[in-house]
Amino acid sequence: MKKSRGRTGRKRRRKHLQSFMDGVNSSHKMEYIKLKKWLKDRGFEDSNLRPAQFWDTGRGLMTTKALQAGDLIISLPEKCLLTTGTVLSSCLGEYIMKWKPPVSPLIALCTFLVAEKHAGEKSLWKPYLDVLPKTYTCPVCLEHDVVSLLPQPLRKKAQEQRMTVHELHMSSKAFFSSLQPLFAENTGTIFNYSALEWAWCTINTRTIYMKHSQRECFSLEPDVYALAPYLDLLNHSPNVQVKAAFNEQTRSYEIWTNSQCKKYEEVFICYGPHDNQRLLLEYGFVTMNNPHSSVYVSSDTLLKYFPPLDKQRNAKIAILKDHDFLENLTFGWDGPSWRLLTALKLLSLGADEFTCWRRTLLGDVISARNEQQTLNITAKICHFLMEETQHVLLQISQLKSNKENLKKQLALVEALRLEDLKILQKSAEILCDLNMATT
Repeated sequence: MKKSRGRTGRKRRRKHLQSFMDGVNSSHKMEYIKLKKWLKDRGFEDSNLRPAQFWDTGRGLMTTKALQAGDLIISLPEKCLLTTGTVLSSCLGEYIMKWKPPVSPLIALCTFLVAEKHAGEKSLWKPYLDVLPKTYTCPVCLEHDVVSLLPQPLRKKAQEQRMTVHELHMSSKAFFSSLQPLFAENTGTIFNYSALEWAWCTINTRTIYMKHSQRECFSLEPDVYALAPYLDLLNHSPNVQVKAAFNEQTRSYEIWTNSQCKKYEEVFICYGPHDNQRLLLEYGFVTMNNPHSSVYVSSDTLLKYFPPLDKQRNAKIAILKDHDFLENLTFGWDGPSWRLLTALKLLSLGADEFTCWRRTLLGDVISARNEQQTLNITAKICHFLMEETQHVLLQISQLKSNKENLKKQLALVEALRLEDLKILQKSAEILCDLNMATT
């Protein structure tokens, strides 16, 4: 008798350890119970997915049964989706329809989210709003001190993102004012910048792609967004493949897996073959050992290593610009990209070789000297970026000890920079081997 109790004790311990390793089930939490009930009322059949907290990805969904390739992960009825159709059938609809010039589908959705959040207990969407993140870590939300630590090409995009949201807020103020009859409070305080920023991030990070037919009450921007409660708890992994689309027959948004997943493991979907800079820009996170990750070389860095006295310098830069070879130059896990090497080969052409520039863009070998110089300069750029990355990592660790409030944001940039450093170290090894082979 005793023996069997010992065994179940061991089993229980193992099970507890297992659940800690995989993820801690959160479906008992009130916010998820309410969300599940709300979804059920709208026709959602309970699937094998449970909300859980995972040590590496945070909040996500775990499966209670093993999944095989070809299995349906989730099917979310149309009634559960939040689209521009939802917005138009709400009290905002008549205001949107008569507003000129027409608002964009994006602004319509942002307005709806802010209005529903403001409605609090009265909102029909409250169970969904309650599980949405309160804050985001997209570059638009990052503090200035943190943005300045991003790699230069991403820093530029982060500043553009901030401008976009600012302009969106400024250009929508008159429309927000037109909604005053719906609210007791001043619309200026309800639809303030931080409320719009939160709504914009919610849509930018969480919507699924779903094409809707063009409506006259909206501007000509594509209407392709849908917010998908519960489904949007699925996290991204670059290593899985899924098929996701709206099924016209079942009138549901469905996700099918092409990968296997063990019982009690986290279920992942793939947002696309994005590198970490794109993931951080669009979704506010990075993934470690991301096979698609790249370190970008800015044109300023590229041109630093070429003599300003080269008579053909300006002509070379013009050629690279015309043929789109000044953007998307990268180092990856397999070393410098073909585009980066090609741009450097063209810049390394001697005066007597310049007429061969077309052949360079096609990938031809021009001369042994040109090949060698290209490799040397690529290695110099790689080492320069490594030093710069190490310098930034040092700044981050100092800031982490001084600025408690920025810890979460700094950890994100640190993860991005650590991945960059790994890629650059790998590239440096590859370049070293290539150099040995050519000398």
